[in-house]
Amino acid sequence: MSYNGSGTFQINTSGQPVVAGTVISSTAFNALTADLATGLSTAITKDGQTTTTARIPFAAGINSSLTTDSSSTITGSIITAGGVGIAKALYVGTTANIAGTTNLAGLTASSAVATDASKNLVSVTNTGTGNNVLATSPTLVTPVLGAATATSVNKLTLTAPATSATLTVADGATLATAGAFSLTLTATAATNVTLPTTGTLLSTADVATQANQETATSTTTLVTPGRQQFHPSAAKAWIQCNNNGAIAGSYNVASIADTGAGVVTVTLTTAFSSTNYSVCGTGNGGGGGLFNAASITSASVFTLLAFNTVTQTAQDSGVYFGVAFGDQ
Repeated sequence: MSYNGSGTFQINTSGQPVVAGTVISSTAFNALTADLATGLSTAITKDGQTTTTARIPFAAGINSSLTTDSSSTITGSIITAGGVGIAKALYVGTTANIAGTTNLAGLTASSAVATDASKNLVSVTNTGTGNNVLATSPTLVTPVLGAATATSVNKLTLTAPATSATLTVADGATLATAGAFSLTLTATAATNVTLPTTGTLLSTADVATQANQETATSTTTLVTPGRQQFHPSAAKAWIQCNNNGAIAGSYNVASIADTGAGVVTVTLTTAFSSTNYSVCGTGNGGGGGLFNAASITSASVFTLLAFNTVTQTAQDSGVYFGVAFGDQ
């Protein structure tokens, strides 16, 4: 054999090496040339005539100065009809053109692929089925979204709250609006509203104002308890009391005072708009011949009077009644 198994070519034919001053026999010379022919036939020819019979280890790598196209299997610096096994890292300085299937042993089968912080390809867990989702105009079919952030869905603009908010629609329910108008619901505390099956919700414009009550012409507005008294037919104040300052019942009365025999002065909480109002006064419990009346002192004060028609003198009534009507 011409090579020793480590790549060293050896002359091991009989008569070698030759000795000076001796005749070189044809047998020795022919054996030498045959050995050389065997060694040369085992070597790789540079013009590509030789096909290797075993894997060739390249301790210092392979350098090629060829500038060729690498877009197909018949061009490029290295062409192989079989596979290429690389024990360490593979570096591609420009584009890597791969026409067939790429099998990466470090990835998990049937998983999505992403890059990690070192730009390595890694497997990521799939959730759901279908196509990959890209940034612009993806189509999602029945997705399950967790804590998602969105500014618009189906042309519906969403405004993110400062911290958090909850919108809950009951199973089988529909939330719909009609008309191209804004709908604003304002709540100052936890609120539950039960709506009728049909009908129209009222607004503040449907509630009577003080002016509506005073004109007393509307038949479509609703009256609230705090404004019903502004109607001309409603009493603006009333009282039942005695001359000792004890009020049995009243409305819009701030205080009373016994200001003389047969005289009780009534001060109102909310005054009339002028002195052009009416007061009716009566009483009982003062004996026979007692006459009761009332008089207006100011927009906020009127008096209840009692007079004995028999003695022709002012006399206290056991109980006074008074009621006042007018504009406030």
